[in-house]
Amino acid sequence: MSAADGVPTRFGRVRVVLCDADGNLFPSEEPAFVASAAVTNRFLAEHGVDRRYGAEELRLATTGLNFRSTLAALAREHGVGVLAAPDVDRWVQTEKQEVTAHLRTVLQPDPAVLEPLTALADRFGVAAVSSSAEARITASFEVTGLAGFFPPGRRFSAEDSLPHPTSKPDPAIYLHALAALGLDPAEAVAVEDSVAGATSAVAAGLATFGNLQFVAPDERAARRSALEEVGVSAVVTSWAEAAGLLGVGTAEHRAA
Repeated sequence: MSAADGVPTRFGRVRVVLCDADGNLFPSEEPAFVASAAVTNRFLAEHGVDRRYGAEELRLATTGLNFRSTLAALAREHGVGVLAAPDVDRWVQTEKQEVTAHLRTVLQPDPAVLEPLTALADRFGVAAVSSSAEARITASFEVTGLAGFFPPGRRFSAEDSLPHPTSKPDPAIYLHALAALGLDPAEAVAVEDSVAGATSAVAAGLATFGNLQFVAPDERAARRSALEEVGVSAVVTSWAEAAGLLGVGTAEHRAA
């Protein structure tokens, strides 16, 4: 432990916790893919592709990617060819609107996130770093009670914050967030649930916690192995455990 503040020495320079949003701060992946699969299947039909995807199949295939990257991957897989930029933008906007509307109806505040995040925010700065569109994560923060932790200047979207939209596992959004916050990688730690997200954070030089809190129980062993394979510093099963690694106690962590 560092003598100054009780933070474990390996994370002793950390000033900010960079939080992935979907599937990490709230369980949005499954409901989001219900709406996203409907849009995806309309996209495929419009481009003459007979293949259709169920929500769970699409989730397992594309978790960690934004919809722009998903469209490009599906177009390659099904021989659609290079998509025109206006076509991509139209479908991205449609998916954003439909997913955001659906998430507003299903997400809610979660004490298992709010308490540890409050404890972390009391000690460190926090910021959100997501592949998702800003409108989607903003709506999700509002209905889960997290908006106060992540004001607009502390939200970074690979879809909307960069000169050219991209998606994790590209480290561009983490590099952008570090620059915007005036941090070097040793001064931040990332918390990610997906392999694509963890790959992005590790490639940006960040110590990274893989978080299994909202990963389905039957997927946890495989996800843990995959996260460890891409080089995370630790794998945790809750936000309370992540806070504990940074020397921040919560009631849940103390009880455990």
